[in-house]
Amino acid sequence: MATLQLVRFFDPAQGNRVGVQIGDSVHDVTAQVPSVAAFLKQSLGRVSQAIGDLEAVANSAVKRYAVAQFNAEPDDDVPHWLPPCDIQEVWAAGVTYERSRAARQEESQDGGDIYARVYNAERPELFFKSQGAKVVPPFGYVGIRRDATWNVPEPELVLVLNPRMEVVGFTVGNDMSSRDIEGENPLYLPQAKVYKASCALGPGILLAPSDEWPQMTIKLTIARSGQDVFSGEITTARIKRGIKELTGYLGLSSEFENGVMLLTGTGIVPPSDFTLRAGDVTTIAIDGIGSLTNTVMVV
Repeated sequence: MATLQLVRFFDPAQGNRVGVQIGDSVHDVTAQVPSVAAFLKQSLGRVSQAIGDLEAVANSAVKRYAVAQFNAEPDDDVPHWLPPCDIQEVWAAGVTYERSRAARQEESQDGGDIYARVYNAERPELFFKSQGAKVVPPFGYVGIRRDATWNVPEPELVLVLNPRMEVVGFTVGNDMSSRDIEGENPLYLPQAKVYKASCALGPGILLAPSDEWPQMTIKLTIARSGQDVFSGEITTARIKRGIKELTGYLGLSSEFENGVMLLTGTGIVPPSDFTLRAGDVTTIAIDGIGSLTNTVMVV
């Protein structure tokens, strides 16, 4: 089976479309798979078979596009990527890497004991991040809060789950955060994490069912005025929590009728004297999936 990525894109002549990326081509499968939600529902109890069926549909697709033409800032006059979600909720897990625990303690005004406790607790930290319709696409603008002084991107591997909480694949995510707001009081986490343009995903969903972490390297680069001002990387081997552990708690006493996406935490944290500025460009790359590039704006 070829490596497949489920994508959403905009064609000025046809509007929002669903496609399958195979190599350097995107195959339009909208007629058979009108939405990400539709595919996730089709995969219930048969994820590998659904992926195989999708590959057959993609290979017979008449309309195909070159991948490179979608690498543009979203505009109604040009083809561009859409986020690889439509009506799914996006959730996030916190303090899943040791570096994240340490950074949370550093930013906290009370010493951060709460983060040390959640890092070692049986129950993971899970919180709502975004509605699917509000997710920022590749080459779109992510936001930093106007009332915050310490804003950073958080590069993360994202789990894509169907309504049965089965892993269908993975994508790249940016969990934008205002560290000074959360550091002032942990109860301010929703304000630090959930605001306009605070979540970006994409470009595509690597279709790969798995209950084990894929061994991948996550890289972050931040450019300012054309020059790199920060870079870092980490491997998924450093994630403390298991996939079944996170998805089990996420699905406990909850229902996600259209599937759900879960940001799995960050292990890359810029130093405390660094904060994003308007115009900065963030690029998050994950081996085997792709790169998510966004420009920063004040919201």
